[in-house]
Amino acid sequence: MTPSELLRLVISDERDVFLLRQRGRQVAAAIGLDGQNQVRVATALSDVGRELVRQDVSTTAVFRVRRAPAPALLVELSWQAVVSGSGPGWDTARRLMNALIMTGSGVTLVKNVPNGIVLDEDLLGELRETSTATSALDELRAQNQELLETLENLEAKSKELERLNEELEETNRGVVALYQELSEELEQTNQGVVALYAELDAKSAELRDAAAARIRFWSNISHELRAPINSVVGLTRLLGGPGSDPMTDDQRHHVDLINESAATLLALVNELLDTAKAESGSLQPRMAPVALDYVVTQLRSAVRPMLRSGDVQLVVDALPELRPLVTDETMLVRILRNVLSNAVKFTKRGEIRFVAEEGPGPDEIRFVVTDTGIGIPPDEQSRVFEEFYQVPNALQVGASGTGLGLSYARKLAEILGGSLALSSTPGQGTEVVLTLPTAEDEFVRPAPVACALIADGDEKCREELSVALTGIATEVVEAEDGRSALNLVKERRPDLLLIGASAPVMSGSAVLSALRLDPELAGVPVVIVCGDDPGGLARSVHSLGAAMLHEARISPETVGRAIRDAQLTARRTDAR
Repeated sequence: MTPSELLRLVISDERDVFLLRQRGRQVAAAIGLDGQNQVRVATALSDVGRELVRQDVSTTAVFRVRRAPAPALLVELSWQAVVSGSGPGWDTARRLMNALIMTGSGVTLVKNVPNGIVLDEDLLGELRETSTATSALDELRAQNQELLETLENLEAKSKELERLNEELEETNRGVVALYQELSEELEQTNQGVVALYAELDAKSAELRDAAAARIRFWSNISHELRAPINSVVGLTRLLGGPGSDPMTDDQRHHVDLINESAATLLALVNELLDTAKAESGSLQPRMAPVALDYVVTQLRSAVRPMLRSGDVQLVVDALPELRPLVTDETMLVRILRNVLSNAVKFTKRGEIRFVAEEGPGPDEIRFVVTDTGIGIPPDEQSRVFEEFYQVPNALQVGASGTGLGLSYARKLAEILGGSLALSSTPGQGTEVVLTLPTAEDEFVRPAPVACALIADGDEKCREELSVALTGIATEVVEAEDGRSALNLVKERRPDLLLIGASAPVMSGSAVLSALRLDPELAGVPVVIVCGDDPGGLARSVHSLGAAMLHEARISPETVGRAIRDAQLTARRTDAR
């Protein structure tokens, strides 16, 4: 859109400069600029006009109004001469106007109209009809009036600024006082917090020392008690074993009572020691695939003799198809035996039911033990997992136990990556749920091997092992004694060795020790096949990085589980 022309003037001498100044202020008023901007426009035109008059340049001034894109007053000054665009007047115009656009034959001064253009046509008509300026005296009076108004505005603003400064100073004083007060309070609070932290650190150190002392006490007492108890158990077995002196029925009964009591005491001491290990973090699981059918059979055989009478039935549901479970079998059995033992203690009639089923998660298995016993009051249910705590009830009197069973069982469940939860209704019974994660793919089945060596003096045992290795070993080599097995291992370096614990000439543990001392053969996976009651053999076998297999439970599943355990253990041995 082309800017509209409002007024045109010719400036050739000083009188015309007065007219340019006057018309500039009046046009600015006619398009809606406020008083201050009117003065700015008039002053800028006056200073530029004087610069042009000094250079003896005749100039045409055209006032235009621009409505878009941004509303503005345009003053176009044009001439037919060479003009210098520098000097005090030009600098003043640049400061007072929004833009100063120089061309070869003129300049355009731009003043924005922020509130939009509202033309006063009557005033513009009067300006166009009047072509002469007022006298210099009148113009001077007008300038003086403008100056007075400006000074009054400045004085008013100065007073307002002083008032605001006083308010701000008062506010600052209040802020400083508040800051000092808050700083003092914060400093006091910080001192209290520091003191509290110091006290908490001291208490924490005391608790850690007390816990460490308790664990040391449990461990030392357990170790000190196990030796004499083992001696009592061993002596009673010798008294009642074959080849011992004959005893009367009463004597044999008394010896059996001593043996049972010693075995119970040994189990309690072992439980106390394992609890101390679990609390100190030194009880580490040995993860391996678990044959759940064998675990269930073992638990059923252990619990049935504990039942009080025929009024209580043990019901074990058939195992469904479950995902393979990889965990520490010993810890699993201890957890479930503790839970089942509690169910037996506090159930006078009805049933105790054991169920293994798929867990709530896709990779979990649940073991559920429910009973129809006396139940646990709601306010006691959170305390049954505390160490040494026993719920007061009539059946508790005379019942053996230390109050460590459920606490120990929950610690073992957490070590295995699972959880142990309890719910109960007084007079109706209790339900305890053990939830464990299932197997990762690498634990499901043993890795196939090219060559497996079987060493045992029993031909039937070698045959059973060879059949169980079908699909696992491509080639099976047999030896009748431990010395031959060791020579074959050095000669052929098989991928797997299964050897009887009591192999002729050289025992399985002796062969295992020799292999672990040879750097080239230390990584061979070894399975020791043993009979009942291996005693200290289990500890030495596990410490040497081998797996164990009961000779009475040889099957593809148990052999595969033992091989997988041996392979994982050997892999960890190589890594070390």
